[in-house]
Amino acid sequence: MLSDKIGFIGLGNMGVPMAGRLLDAGNPLVVYDARESAIAPFVERGAKAANSAADLASQVDTVFLSLPTPPIVEAVAFGEKGLAEGNQVKRIVDLSTTGPQMAETLAKKMQDKGVTWLDSPVSGGVGGAKAGTLAVMFSGPKADYDNLLPQLKAIGKPFYVSDKPGLAQTMKLVNNLLSAAAMALSSEAVAMGAKAGLSPDVMIDVINAGSGRNTATMQKFPQSILPGTFDYGFSSGLMFKDVKLFNEVAKSMGLSLPGCETVFDIWQEAVDKLGADSDFTKVVTLTEKAAGVSLRSDGATG
Repeated sequence: MLSDKIGFIGLGNMGVPMAGRLLDAGNPLVVYDARESAIAPFVERGAKAANSAADLASQVDTVFLSLPTPPIVEAVAFGEKGLAEGNQVKRIVDLSTTGPQMAETLAKKMQDKGVTWLDSPVSGGVGGAKAGTLAVMFSGPKADYDNLLPQLKAIGKPFYVSDKPGLAQTMKLVNNLLSAAAMALSSEAVAMGAKAGLSPDVMIDVINAGSGRNTATMQKFPQSILPGTFDYGFSSGLMFKDVKLFNEVAKSMGLSLPGCETVFDIWQEAVDKLGADSDFTKVVTLTEKAAGVSLRSDGATG
């Protein structure tokens, strides 16, 4: 029988609210992050601190990961003092976005050590993580999904995708490609309207009442672009990573997807010109500059 303790590694923008929700739901938590400053607030709330991924994996049977890039996920899993060196861990739930090939590789390597790797990427942003409304995609044995359902529901709305490793990652890439496209194309469309003389606020209100509405017009524009705060909480670099992964997987399948390749080019430009650490809503500023318009609300300071 698995122990009640759960491990959580990766206390960043997404990890903090997800780990917090697990703690608030009554789950005894052991946490680890490369930054001690990220661990301290959880210890104050009753969590136990681990001094490495290996140490954490020697204290709990189930570990949740929320990490920014595939190389970091792999390093935490199999690097020095990584999860593979733990002596108690039985399953690892990866909430990160790594792509299907990485998920399949890590699942096989962990299987050789008697550990089940479960890919379970999430979508919905920092706001969704705080509210517990994330879409939680899950690939792996159905028995593990059923057993983890209380924890998955604490994070958001779970979806059982497949028992095949990597398919939840594919689902996440499909979702994020559409999100990236919506952000880029909405920026261009609204810029065209502003150039013609339409108010950005009016346009967003009309679009959100009509058939053109999407996550960019419903969330990113009202929250971060119109007010000029550019603080949505997801970086251009991470969005580009997801779009790049999508296109790599598509090409490996022999698919030619010109629209998706154009989205890749847009986000490549965003990273090159704005920096990987820029908030991804700033992609709109590239179109604003080219069009000679501002898509800010009246009175916005940004």
